[in-house]
Amino acid sequence: MKKICLLAAAVSVFALNAQAADWSMGDHSFRPYVGADYVYSHTKQGGIASAAKRDYNSWMVNMGTDIGKYTSVEAFFQQAPQRKAHNAGDEIKSEFYAYGLDLYGRMPIMCSDFNALASIGLANYNTKYKFNGTSQDKQRIGYRAGVGMSYNLTENVSFRVMGRYSYVGMKNLDNLMEVTAGLRYTF
Repeated sequence: MKKICLLAAAVSVFALNAQAADWSMGDHSFRPYVGADYVYSHTKQGGIASAAKRDYNSWMVNMGTDIGKYTSVEAFFQQAPQRKAHNAGDEIKSEFYAYGLDLYGRMPIMCSDFNALASIGLANYNTKYKFNGTSQDKQRIGYRAGVGMSYNLTENVSFRVMGRYSYVGMKNLDNLMEVTAGLRYTF
């Protein structure tokens, strides 16, 4: 919860200062944005997590900035709620959260408001499993890559859909296949 409050405060300060600053630098403009996404994750798990639920519905908040005409950098925080599964009468609870940094490239599609997107990034994944009265909490840096599309609804608001593969490499959480959909507000 502390991380969410810290991220919200940072976004607020960032947003307030965005209107007051001149973000242009030569031919390129820094255009900060904030966003929120729904995330569907399908996980490949092993070890004690092999009997846990594999599908998660979570949310993600992010903030970033354009750093060139076709490039942006984005920080994010993702939280998946606790899922419960039963295996041979035992209850297994699982959850994860992640935060990290992605680099995005975009290419306008013809002369429309659609953009093709690609991303690469790093994220710190923290997994928690509870079973038979014991718990296990592990974290590891993972690699992410994605492709998607965005559509500019207005000059400041856009809709984005991404498909993403994340390799974590832990015994309990090997990888994730994710689909995200959400809105961005650009200042």
